[in-house]
Amino acid sequence: MGCVPSKDGSKSCSTGGSCSTGGCNKLNVYDWLSEMALPAGQKAYDIVEVRFKGTRKEFFRNKENFNLGVGDVVTVESMPGHDIGVVSLAGELVRLQLKKKNVPESSDTIKALYRKAKQIEVDKWHEMRLKEKPVLMRTRDIIKALNLQMKLSDVEYQADGKKATFYYTADDRVDFRELIKRLADEFKTRVEMRQVGMRQEAGRLGGIGSCGRELCCSTWLTDFRTVTTGAARYQNLALNPAKLAGQCGKLKCCLNYELDSYMDALRDFPNVNTVLETEKGKAFHRKTDIFKRMMWFAFSPEAGQGEAEAGYDGNWIPLPVDRVNEIIALNKKNERPAELRILEEVEIEYQPDFENVVGQDRIDRMDHKKKKSKKRKPDNRNRNQNAGGGGNPNPNPNARPNPNQGQAPQNNPNPNPRPNQGPSPRNNPGPNPGQRNNPNSNQGQGPRPNQGPRPNPNRIRRTPPPAGGGPTPEEGK
Repeated sequence: MGCVPSKDGSKSCSTGGSCSTGGCNKLNVYDWLSEMALPAGQKAYDIVEVRFKGTRKEFFRNKENFNLGVGDVVTVESMPGHDIGVVSLAGELVRLQLKKKNVPESSDTIKALYRKAKQIEVDKWHEMRLKEKPVLMRTRDIIKALNLQMKLSDVEYQADGKKATFYYTADDRVDFRELIKRLADEFKTRVEMRQVGMRQEAGRLGGIGSCGRELCCSTWLTDFRTVTTGAARYQNLALNPAKLAGQCGKLKCCLNYELDSYMDALRDFPNVNTVLETEKGKAFHRKTDIFKRMMWFAFSPEAGQGEAEAGYDGNWIPLPVDRVNEIIALNKKNERPAELRILEEVEIEYQPDFENVVGQDRIDRMDHKKKKSKKRKPDNRNRNQNAGGGGNPNPNPNARPNPNQGQAPQNNPNPNPRPNQGPSPRNNPGPNPGQRNNPNSNQGQGPRPNQGPRPNPNRIRRTPPPAGGGPTPEEGK
């Protein structure tokens, strides 16, 4: 990720130096006061924090009151000559950083800030940076030739080229007087040897940890606390040096991150070397699950046969911490319980946390096909008997019954009678001659399950005969 200049040109980084360490900075400090303006008449704090190569940071006094912001390249005082760095923090937060690192504001170690870097100085600075890698490789060859027990990790040139600092690690004290002479004669510069710890070396070089993220010592971790194997034991981690060690070769700093939570959870746990005595024998500790608050115990081989036959998984018996403390209290009173577990165990049935509405929890829900309901066929023989005839049954059960089936034909004056309507009530009064001449009457003819389509209103309607007994309009035609 490269730096993008801001729109106003006041800073060399559009994010104000607050980007992640994958970009241009290490050990960032978020300036949450950067967008706040100072009160009227209030001067900005005259000390700024400047970062150099790696994780090296120093404080410098801005005597000329330059308008500086995070990301500005400045020229600062050095011994000898001058050096170039990038402003990493400015404003009132620098005062808090001085208190954090126990540096008084009036200390003589705070050197002067000259000005913003000129272009010719920046070009010289980049030229010195390009020389660092060849010098590093050549110096390692000289160290190997002198047979010195030291590991050279980094070389940093000053911006003006008057001094070169060599960072190394070593287990014992190293006599490098001959090495300094040879380096000064070959590179024609002042040589300074600086020994650093293995964790400081990993922070300067950087890298990716086993968690997949950048190393904590190169991103945000500034104070290195002591890490012991006890932190791994409290967290029930396997004491495997290959997994517990970081890139620096020491125990990982992240082992201390969750140690306090484990210590709080282990307050009421008994000692792992505790032996529980029962009537069946002695039970020894085998495993502990801290956050589930469970401990596993096992009997000795000769006494554990009864427990294994009782249905336990192997010879390990899980017990809650409260039960273990209860047995320990009984053993102190010279009492031995009959069983490790409490015999009255209540099995909790699993209750799903959803409502099974359409049977979606069954795997075979799509295997069963729906059964079609069989419709009951109507009895045609009874229908034909009600119609007054003993003819053949109707082959179509859904067909409309014919009331004229089995009867003699009637004198119907209408040559085009409506289908399935039966004889006219005028010519065939039915069994009750006293009823009205209702064309819609259906007495004595049985129920009509299907009425069929409604009559067409455009069809010629039949009118009743005149009172004098003359012919009807249809008969006249």
